[in-house]
Amino acid sequence: MKYDYGRIEKKWQDKWREAECFQAENGDKRPKYYALIEFPYPSGHGLHVGHARPYTAMDVIARKRRMQGYNVLFPMGWDAFGLPTENYAIANHIHPAKVTKENIAFFRSQLDMLGYSFDWSREINTTDPSYYKWTQWIFLKLFEHGLAYKAKMPVNWCTSCKCVLANEEVVDNVCERCGSPVIRKEKSQWMLKITEYAQRLLDDLDDLDFIERVKTQQRNWIGRSTGAEVDFATTAGDKLRVFTTRPDTLFGATYMVMAPEHEYVKKWSDRLKNPEAVREYCEQAGRKSDFERTEMAKDKTGVELLAVRAVNPVTGEEIPIFISDYVLATYGTGAIMAVPGHDTRDWEFAKKFGLPIVEVVAGGNVQEEAFTDVETGRMVNSGFLNGMEVADAKEAITRWLIERGLGEAKVNYKLRDWVFSRQRYWGEPIPIVHCPKCGYVPIPESDLPLVLPNVDSYEPTDTGESPIAKMRDWVETTCPRCGGKAERETDTMPQWAGSSWYFLRYTDPKDDKALASPEALEYWTPVDWYNGGMEHTTLHLLYSRFWHKFLYDIGVVPTKEPYQKRTSHGMILGEGGEKMSKSRGNVVNPNDIVEQYGADTMRLYIMFIGDFEKAAPWSSAAVKGCKRFLDRVWNLGETAAPGEEYTPASERAIHRTIKKVGEDIEAMKFNTAIAALMSLVNDFATNGVTRKDMRTLLILLSPFAPHICEELWEMLGGKGMACSQSWPEYDEAKTLEEEVDIAVQVGGKLKSTVKIPLGAGEAAALEAAKADEKIGRLTAGMKLVRVIYVQDKLINLILRPEV
Repeated sequence: MKYDYGRIEKKWQDKWREAECFQAENGDKRPKYYALIEFPYPSGHGLHVGHARPYTAMDVIARKRRMQGYNVLFPMGWDAFGLPTENYAIANHIHPAKVTKENIAFFRSQLDMLGYSFDWSREINTTDPSYYKWTQWIFLKLFEHGLAYKAKMPVNWCTSCKCVLANEEVVDNVCERCGSPVIRKEKSQWMLKITEYAQRLLDDLDDLDFIERVKTQQRNWIGRSTGAEVDFATTAGDKLRVFTTRPDTLFGATYMVMAPEHEYVKKWSDRLKNPEAVREYCEQAGRKSDFERTEMAKDKTGVELLAVRAVNPVTGEEIPIFISDYVLATYGTGAIMAVPGHDTRDWEFAKKFGLPIVEVVAGGNVQEEAFTDVETGRMVNSGFLNGMEVADAKEAITRWLIERGLGEAKVNYKLRDWVFSRQRYWGEPIPIVHCPKCGYVPIPESDLPLVLPNVDSYEPTDTGESPIAKMRDWVETTCPRCGGKAERETDTMPQWAGSSWYFLRYTDPKDDKALASPEALEYWTPVDWYNGGMEHTTLHLLYSRFWHKFLYDIGVVPTKEPYQKRTSHGMILGEGGEKMSKSRGNVVNPNDIVEQYGADTMRLYIMFIGDFEKAAPWSSAAVKGCKRFLDRVWNLGETAAPGEEYTPASERAIHRTIKKVGEDIEAMKFNTAIAALMSLVNDFATNGVTRKDMRTLLILLSPFAPHICEELWEMLGGKGMACSQSWPEYDEAKTLEEEVDIAVQVGGKLKSTVKIPLGAGEAAALEAAKADEKIGRLTAGMKLVRVIYVQDKLINLILRPEV
């Protein structure tokens, strides 16, 4: 019979659905296992092979766990708010809700096509009011606890999307979504105080099973630094406070730099001799993103604030003050003390503007090169610090500053508060009203969800307001506190809002009394294994950890961390090793592969393509090779002989394969697990195959290629379904080789190798060595004076000539 993958795959997808094979049970007595993948944005382009790689990997894990006796939660949903759908709706004059519904239907058909074992009874959609009711509820709780606030500040403004972006959404000075230039603009924004959790977000990483590069990215983004805040007096009468990680270098501070947005720039404008030059520079800086401003390689620019100078607190000398765009208002205090003798950027700036450069840590000629990362050495040109080591000098100067009221020890973070509002339509309404009398007032929880109004026009406004602002009937309301006239907030939440807690809703998606019941959360959390892209390490992963910790603090969730284990996958590249893109014409459509070769071939190849954590190029030839492998499995299944014992010649290979496939799946070495299965099929083809042999192969192969395994399982008379069988066990003794190759040395030099029984003693090894033709020639006429034997590894013969 021909391997008819089209008929087989549809048949078993229907059977799994009818039997509800993959539904998880809350509170089941079996051990629970929560396997999670990042839920997708349902774009009109549908599923691509980049999605299929992590989805298939976690499906393999979930299927194996069920076979191991776990109650597995493996859910799926839709991260459906956001700019792409809104932009499509604007361009095509279709309501975003309609676009979203159509995209989800197409996306889900593709997921079903590939036979993923999702529990569809728990499907969620971030645009469903019954879902975003609880997103709004969480926001109200954040507001109640002082973690959501409104502030006027410089923000990243996308010139095309016409909305505010978080720092993490700006990549190489352009919008992550549309690729348009991003400028700086001052706006009043809703903010979330993620900085309150900075230290906990750092500390708790230590207890998590995250791959190291994920932990490193999180630590770098949070950016903890220890040092001191120092007050510099100014000739304007104000104190200019700076944060520095190197207070020991204070004697080398020869000028100061403020961010162009610093409040003193405006405050001192009437004093300045060059106000026009300062104003023009501030405007230029406002058109740049944070990334562009802080890029190390760029030329240093700036303007001196003529007529205002600072006073170095340890030398008493007046020093100039500049504004420069390489200093950000959002980091530290928005001002720095510049020590050009020991900082690359300060040195470059000083050389350009002819400023003094003083060496304060011994090390060389500071007029010729900058001294960076000087963490050790002795202090010079530093008054009472002279001769001290750097570490001691840091402590001494900090004490000196504190005693004189000139500063304090300080821990600082690079992490900034989360810019949370967007001036767009397609997002969760922020459940706040603005009352002229009461200020910002939360709507009552009983009024949730605050449903997104239906608008005719979704175009962003040139004024920077959301399109919702034009809907006066919706905007105008009464204040929940005083009953007077008030207006609803018209900004919406960012796409990251709904994805910051979605994993919790999966545990109890129909609950209308809470985001999930305490019992469901107690049973399922934390997520046992979460796989996602490295591009979300400093966005979604950080945000969701913050929300989860807040919910833990207010008693909603039982764990302080949402995910116990986090792994990431590499990209799938085009055939020539380039990134897939429409412009290159190298995009692989999963539907085409499934139609030509079947879903099991697609799944198998996606897992066989290479190291899961690394990028790998697509290969049409290798896809065909996976199809040929499945054809061989089919043919073996049809010819399997009756018998409930392993074929003796294959038994050792079967036990070794059970062990390797199981271990490699856990290590996400899917490619080598599949290679082991291919090797076992070769053994079966050589030695013959019984139904017992075949059924073990099918269970091991089932997580990768479930449809063909179900069909063959049924053909071979297996009970139940392959996906519900117990994962096979192996006998460790039968995984060992019966014979082993050992090295034979003469006088410590390798001369040959011989095969001996595993565990053989010295006498057997010596006999085998002497029987070797090459060793026989070397020992002729020689006397054996000593034997050195390392069991199963080597034998070394020490010889001397016969007398």
